Order: sequence, then structure tokens, then C-alpha cells
Amino acid sequence: MTDASRPERYAYLGPRGTFTEAALLSIPGAAEAEHVPYATVPAVLDALRREEVDSAVVALENSVEGSVPATLDELATGEPLQIVGEILLPVSFALLVRPGVTMDDIKSVASHPIAQPQCRRWLAGHVPDAEWHAATSNAEAAQHVADGHYDAALAGSFAAARYGLSVLVEDIHDVADAVTRFIVLRRPCAPPEATGTDRTTVVAFIGEDHPGALLEILTEFSVRGINLTLIQSRPTGAGLGSYLFWMDFEGHVADARVGEALMGLRRVCADVRFVGSYARADQIRPEIRRGTHDDDFTKASTWLESIRG
Repeated sequence: MTDASRPERYAYLGPRGTFTEAALLSIPGAAEAEHVPYATVPAVLDALRREEVDSAVVALENSVEGSVPATLDELATGEPLQIVGEILLPVSFALLVRPGVTMDDIKSVASHPIAQPQCRRWLAGHVPDAEWHAATSNAEAAQHVADGHYDAALAGSFAAARYGLSVLVEDIHDVADAVTRFIVLRRPCAPPEATGTDRTTVVAFIGEDHPGALLEILTEFSVRGINLTLIQSRPTGAGLGSYLFWMDFEGHVADARVGEALMGLRRVCADVRFVGSYARADQIRPEIRRGTHDDDFTKASTWLESIRG
């Protein structure tokens, strides 16, 4: 629980000047909080588990490159943490260089591995001879450029001033309107109250691989009119052929249809990890089909009890 005598402490993927920090600053009241940068996603989440911070912000998925494996794997198999909110951040990159560097001078470019594929065609067309180098974050790439290790970095334009760099080119992307989804995490707690525009996240572990195993899982959602917004299979680490499924879907754990789907999952899976129910950043309201409203489940339960006598 947060100590009332000190500001809230947030862990995030650092160093300062990352898109994760930009997402954090968009949270109401976060500007007055203490921001603690960590070098990797696992380090961010472990800091929260060790109670060094009160909350954590990490990237979960990108509209161009898909899910962030490090985040999925840590939350699926590490010591449990809970999603309590999400942030959608439009992402556009800038080419940052030391003052005086020109396009002809660029022989090396650094960025986070997820940033490079989003700008692959641009890099090939404008700096085709430049060698790309991976950094743990785009801000770290900018820091390396400032230190003279590389000629240029792909990062947010807001990182330039922090590291004494110049913005050589702005608004770099291969696909317009790219968005990254970030999540806000806390240690396990009661979910935020339902808003009517919610998302729930769970991880389902299949007991044994067999024909129709995934269909059994999907059926629990389909028959209750629940729309999945993300499904991602990941290896469990227990050997080839052993997988878990990360699933985001519309609705809140307090909704009857969601509760029944979770009970159904628990019956057919070896294990189910609840990762959170929280308000959607886009505020999209789910379409609830006939027969799956809370009242429909209540009436059906009452009817069943009446005939059981």
C-alpha cells in the first residue's frame, strides 16, 4: 500500500526519454509522482514485486510489430502482478544525431529492437549503408549516440534535448498511425470497478495437447458472446509442444458472462491465471448479444433452481 507521506513511485523502462516514460506522464497525477527508470522490462516488474515501487508501466503490444514477448512471458509465468489500467500512445520516431552530423555521415543507427522493424523501409531508402545496432530502449540508443558510440538513433523527438542531440529527421515510420499499448501494473489487488468499457486479461495453460484443445478454450468465449481482442501463444518453457495462451477480451470479471467464461476455462484448462480487469483506453463499449446480459444469467439460474425443486 502506498505510504501517504511520500509520492507514488512508478517503475518504467528507462533511461529517461523513452516512449514508456511518455506513456507514464500521460497518467493523471503521474507528473507529481516519483519516476524510477530500470534497464529492462524484467527489472521493472521485479522492482514492483520487491515493493521498491508502487506501480509499473511497460509496453504490451504495438499495432505494427504485435506483442512484446518479454512483457507477456514475465506476466504469464513470473510472480503474479495485476494490470489496473492501459495507455494507448501514438508512436512516431525521429532520427537523432550529434550536432553537425549529416545524412552522409551516418554509418550506424541504434534503436530498440521493436523500433527498427517499424522504420525498416525508411532506413533502407535513406541510410542504406548504415549498420543497425540494438539497444535496450530508444532512449539508451540516444544516450549511446551522445557518447559517440553510434552516429544516429531512432527515438522520440522529445529525447533529443535530454541528451544534447539534434533532430535530423522527424516523423519516421513505415506504417502511419502506429500505436503502442502500455499497461499499468500493481501487485495483486481487487480489480478496479467495472466501467462498461472494460478489458480482461488471462493466461490459460493447456493440460495436454490434443485435437481441439484451442477450440475448447475459444468456445468458452464464443458461446457467451465475448469478443477476444488479443490471443497469443507462448511456450511455457516445459518442453517443445507445451504452450500457454495469453488472451485479452472485452468485459470485466464482475460481468456474469465473463465470470461464467472464466469458470469454463478453469474446467477445461490445467490452470488459468487472472491478470486483470481494467478500463479500456479507447473506451469502446462491447456489443452484448441477446442472452448474455447479466439479467439473462440471473433469470436462467433462477429458472434452473425452480425446476430442481
